Amino acid sequence: MGKRTEAARKSYEQEKLYTVEEAAAIVKKNATAKFDETVELHVRLGIDPKQADQQVRSMVVLPHGSGKSKKIAVITKGEKAKEAQDAGADMVGTNDIIDAIVKGELNFDILVATPDVMKDLARVAKILGPRGLMPNPKSGTVTFDLARTIKELKAGRVEFKADPYGIVHVPVGKASFSEDKLAANARAILEAIAKAKPSSSKGVYMCSVALSSTMGPGVRLNTAF
Repeated sequence: MGKRTEAARKSYEQEKLYTVEEAAAIVKKNATAKFDETVELHVRLGIDPKQADQQVRSMVVLPHGSGKSKKIAVITKGEKAKEAQDAGADMVGTNDIIDAIVKGELNFDILVATPDVMKDLARVAKILGPRGLMPNPKSGTVTFDLARTIKELKAGRVEFKADPYGIVHVPVGKASFSEDKLAANARAILEAIAKAKPSSSKGVYMCSVALSSTMGPGVRLNTAF
């Protein structure tokens, strides 16, 4: 264990459950790397991810953004192309973007598509899918409401999904954010995860919650946030 990590672990009680605000302060204080660390929330859920009716996937607009600018590509046609451009999309097109994807040119962070062009994306599904870039109605990236969607994505909308172990990992913001902004973003995420609870999930839903920065230790939160 490095001296920095050891000092960080000694700065708080590792077994104590902290409030969101307390955890944000501890994580920010210990984010001492030479770059602006990303702060993430990790939530272990009491679900069976192998069951189709216990999947947890949704999205939330962070009150203070994610601290990361995202390049948005939109695949659409007709009048919707102008709507996407006016809304601030970085790339707008149809076959030209699809052809670029086939060549391995994925010069975007998020791909949005209107329902009428989804059939055209079939030939690049195997490229986009493994990278988590395939537009999906559940993540709000298949829609005709391009103006609202692009605005939310630019403002800091993030998607979350439970992994095969039933754990959700979501970026909260950057270590350079103030403590209150980190706490507000974390609370928004926790509330969204709570609302996404499957009706078939029984017993304890949020088993454990931790907040951490890229290079820092995890701080445990009281699940009764």
